[in-house]
Amino acid sequence: MSQVKQVGLLAAGCQPWNKDVCAASGDRFAYCATLAIYVYQLDHRYNEFKLRAIMSEHKKTITAISWCPHNPDMFASASADNLVIIWNVAEQKVVARLDSTKGMPASLSWCWNSADAVAFVSHRGPLYIWTISGPDCGVAVHKDAHSFLSDICLFRWHPKKKGKVVFGHTDGSLSIFQPGCKSQKHVLRPESLEGTDEEDPVTALEWDPLSTDYLLVANLHNGIRLVDSDSLTCITTFSFPSAAASVQCLAWVPSAPGMFITGDSQVGVLRVWNVSKTTPIDNFKLKKTGFHALHVLNSPPKKKILAHSPTKNHHTSSTSEAVPPPTLTQNQAFSLPPGHAVCCFMDGGVGLYDMGAKKWDFLRDLGHIETIFDCKFKPDDPNLLATASFDGTIKVWDINTLTAVYTSPGNEGVIYSLSWAPGDLNCIAGATSRNGGFIWDVKKGKMITRFNEHGKNGIFCISWSHKDSKRIATCSGDGFCIIRTIDGKVLHRYKHPAAVFGCDWSQNNKDMIATGCEDKNVRVYYLATSSDQPLKVFTGHTAKVFHVRWSPLREGILCSGSDDGTVRIWDYTQDACINVLSGHSAPVRGLMWNTEIPYLLISGSWDYTIRVWDTRDGTCLDTVYDHGADVYGLTCHPNRPFTMASCSRDSTVRLWSLTPLISPLQINILADRPWEEIIGNTDRAMESGAPPLLCGKVSRDIKQEVDKLSSNLRGKKLRWFSECLSPPGGSKNLWDLVAVLKGQDDSLLPQNYCKGIMHMKHLVRFKTSKAQELTTVKMSKFGGGIGAPSKEERLKEAAEIHLRLGQIQRYCELMVELGEWDKALSVAPGVSMKYWKKLMQRRASQLIEEENDDVIPYCIATGDVKKRVTFLHLEDS
Repeated sequence: MSQVKQVGLLAAGCQPWNKDVCAASGDRFAYCATLAIYVYQLDHRYNEFKLRAIMSEHKKTITAISWCPHNPDMFASASADNLVIIWNVAEQKVVARLDSTKGMPASLSWCWNSADAVAFVSHRGPLYIWTISGPDCGVAVHKDAHSFLSDICLFRWHPKKKGKVVFGHTDGSLSIFQPGCKSQKHVLRPESLEGTDEEDPVTALEWDPLSTDYLLVANLHNGIRLVDSDSLTCITTFSFPSAAASVQCLAWVPSAPGMFITGDSQVGVLRVWNVSKTTPIDNFKLKKTGFHALHVLNSPPKKKILAHSPTKNHHTSSTSEAVPPPTLTQNQAFSLPPGHAVCCFMDGGVGLYDMGAKKWDFLRDLGHIETIFDCKFKPDDPNLLATASFDGTIKVWDINTLTAVYTSPGNEGVIYSLSWAPGDLNCIAGATSRNGGFIWDVKKGKMITRFNEHGKNGIFCISWSHKDSKRIATCSGDGFCIIRTIDGKVLHRYKHPAAVFGCDWSQNNKDMIATGCEDKNVRVYYLATSSDQPLKVFTGHTAKVFHVRWSPLREGILCSGSDDGTVRIWDYTQDACINVLSGHSAPVRGLMWNTEIPYLLISGSWDYTIRVWDTRDGTCLDTVYDHGADVYGLTCHPNRPFTMASCSRDSTVRLWSLTPLISPLQINILADRPWEEIIGNTDRAMESGAPPLLCGKVSRDIKQEVDKLSSNLRGKKLRWFSECLSPPGGSKNLWDLVAVLKGQDDSLLPQNYCKGIMHMKHLVRFKTSKAQELTTVKMSKFGGGIGAPSKEERLKEAAEIHLRLGQIQRYCELMVELGEWDKALSVAPGVSMKYWKKLMQRRASQLIEEENDDVIPYCIATGDVKKRVTFLHLEDS
């Protein structure tokens, strides 16, 4: 059983290139990054969607995905390496694969009402049909669907008419085929394009679920039409409120006949339509970025129980650009459909929008959509983790909330490596495939320096010296490792006989740096001399060396990972390789020493695994198989040495806890054993068979703080060690609660205490104060400003908080203010019958003023005969 536990996952975003990269079936939906498919499923117990599977067998960009209409566990995907894969989603296994598709399958779809058959097409055809099983298994060509005059954007099989299929083309035309009828090729171009050479690609195409012949078509510039595929006529042309609006995607709403939704391509406006009306019923601006794909789930989740989530936007990421939709006059003939829209945006964002409730069930912005090559924790704020990706961006994540908080400007080509500036400089150095190196000021959000000494050659590694903040090293395909100052002055150019892939500054000597080279060697350079020759060259690897890492705890020890699948441990002082770690079956990329246990080394490989090594005897202590593709980067949390992060070609970042590897140490801490059984020096810890001992800075700092204390030694010691050993998100809050229970003064609680689990007395206070804040909007002349929630929305939210806290009278009064008398009266007896009667009388008085006949039942219910007689008398007069 794996001892390394996954404690967090940062999922990828959705790729914005190919059309059919989002699919839905029943209570599941899927989308794909460049190389990985993400499947979410409704968890009926908690009534929320959870990540069910990440599948990443494709080696090149995934071009299309499709769900099997008659088997919800079957799923198909196609990719740019001419590959189609059939998956069993429940088992996350490949069922079948077709390796040579005779062209890149740009669009893919299961054949409706057919056996296990998948159709795919590229460019101008032909349409291939792959029957996966049975007597007719193999690939056949559709007898009519070939030799098209214009490239195919996408195609759709008819869900009811067997064999009927429509193709949308880049020139804006459609091609329709149905068995027994004459094939119709390149028909029904938008009227404005007739007789011209202009192109207006078909961006969306869906058969009307209530008709055998009607079809919704969207062209990028000419909008949406409902066409009759039988008579080849346009039934309705839909109008947009603005000429600038252009449709990127559309989807029918299964729960609302005749209703469909569209997503704009330039801005994230979701429009709701009904086929009986040419203009949209409603519009929601959900994001600044345009839509890429849309799907509506046929089995929307049941409404959440009120008590479940006190705050709205509970799942919205901290960087979400989602804003509450403006209050629009509802078209009374239509009500908004119940249903959940899976929304994918051009920036990679993915969300699930509850159309009825007008809110996000979740929205994750800014996910990487490509391979992530490197990840590093920020030295002075380890709650922040930076990642560098093939998609040309660096993103900074808050690992407590697992949300992105900053993203670099982008357009950098491929970013291979990153390095945080030491201390609190808030800058990141990045290395690109062709744009040289750069320094990005994270808070200001802009590039402040660029390095171009390597010309157009790719820089594979960049490393900021943490002992001397003025120096940065870069390694490149041009064979040079260049050391420069941050203002660009070159200090050293170390020439290698081939490409240099990795470098690492010594943890103990600010003038020492090691490199890994394509010539299979590891070199050590000493910057304090003017010589450009290495002090040491270590030979032994049988293929190129990629990363090198100095041990943070043992003077002169470094390791290297190679394409020969091994990790070698070198002793600089002995000029020798002191261990070879064998076990990976593919090139080694990620390398990380633990900063507390001197013999613990972790490696990541192209064999999809992470391995944990005891370097004393070369034993592999654990192998982690969770990543679905090559593992590239590994990094250790500075304050929590047994929390590490990894990144991969599967476009995820994962957080891991290594604590189970050192369980004897945890027992010694809990049992309050002597310090020598918890903390030791590296020589003692490195003795063969010795139990694990802490030897790093974090544990030494804890000991130093405990030694200063005169009281509560055990309590403080347990708190500090629990924070050191546990993963981020939660342990601090646990100890704050312990302090509250032990009677600590509330003024000593940290500011972020209210973001975690609170003691009941604080929860009531905090929520009451939030409700108070929401109600103050009624005092303000201008409300909350543009884009802020309306006064009604804020009062409703405040009322809901009061109700949950059992403050029923406050709830009733706010409901009265909102004109929701029925809601107020239905719960008023919970305050007292006397209060209920008073409220009924207030309602009766109001209705009498309005001369409304509805007053009579209120007068009867409260026994107020006088009021009733007065009202009837007034009516008669």
